[in-house]
Amino acid sequence: MENLNAILAPGMLVRHPGHQDWGTGQVQSNINGRVTVNFRNEGKIVIDSTRIALVPVFDENL
Repeated sequence: MENLNAILAPGMLVRHPGHQDWGTGQVQSNINGRVTVNFRNEGKIVIDSTRIALVPVFDENL
């Protein structure tokens, strides 16, 4: 399976599949498989994209 996190770009909105309580996050950077996301309820987190597949959010009202 291809790494879908590779399409994430700064400014995109995402959710962490294992931490829905973190809320929606905004991608800050995506460099060498490390995605930095600023989550509404948790703050800035660096995600190892080889271990976690973030879920893009296209409509924040969902």
